[in-house]
Amino acid sequence: MTTFEQKNQTEISDTQEQSYSSSSLSSSQKMLFPLKVIEYLFLAASIGSGVITLVLPDNPKVVIAGAVFLAIFVFLFLINQQVFRTSSNAAYKLDMQKKAELYLMNSNNHSTKNPIAPAREKALQYSQDLIDDYKRTRSQARNLYYGLQMATIVFSGVTPILVLVDKLEAGQAWLKWLPVICPAIASIVASVVTSFPFQENWISANTTVESLEAEQEKFVLGITPVYRCYDSVDENEQQQKSKQAIENFIIQVNNIHLKQLQEVGENQKKEEKTQAAEQSS
Repeated sequence: MTTFEQKNQTEISDTQEQSYSSSSLSSSQKMLFPLKVIEYLFLAASIGSGVITLVLPDNPKVVIAGAVFLAIFVFLFLINQQVFRTSSNAAYKLDMQKKAELYLMNSNNHSTKNPIAPAREKALQYSQDLIDDYKRTRSQARNLYYGLQMATIVFSGVTPILVLVDKLEAGQAWLKWLPVICPAIASIVASVVTSFPFQENWISANTTVESLEAEQEKFVLGITPVYRCYDSVDENEQQQKSKQAIENFIIQVNNIHLKQLQEVGENQKKEEKTQAAEQSS
């Protein structure tokens, strides 16, 4: 068998693998919509059965039907969650493969399975895991910051209105405590906001996400000299430059990650010094 035939067979097998992955992904995504529709139908049926049970509590058939509908809804909900996770994982892997092989199409041996592609895919997966982690940190810090700020505004704004409760002749004794409880809650929430750097964590995590995504795009497209590995004609030199590009990318990602960790540590030290100074004063 000649080298040309081997290359053709390898190219055909790679194309078949990619088409199989794409078809399996599309089939799992197509399953999500009908399963979701059936799930919502059984949810509506269980809610309707519950309403009918409240109107006609002496009808045991409606209660049994509602319990059956609810059980089927829970079962379909769990199945949909599993199908969604499987589809998301398949889409994630396929996206990483496409990103890893995008710049390698410029090589001289693009028809064969490039041995550098798995290493590039691993490096991209490492950076994407960091990006996803920082995105979760960004969302949590942002939601906590806005939620606590809104709670402070609401409890502080309601307090003057609740002062009028003392002048009302209400039969409930617990209403008299509201003008005291709401300002206390507002003060506690405001102290939590000032004690924990939710806003700083949100902004720093967002900056890190943008830096990592920009670096990832540079590596995928090979638009900078440190990631450009197919300028030369020699195949061995191209492979060497490809390995060096992966090493440079990992080093740069680690530098961005370590810079973020150092900033968080410095902010914590500053906060500890500030709190110690306030306590001593």
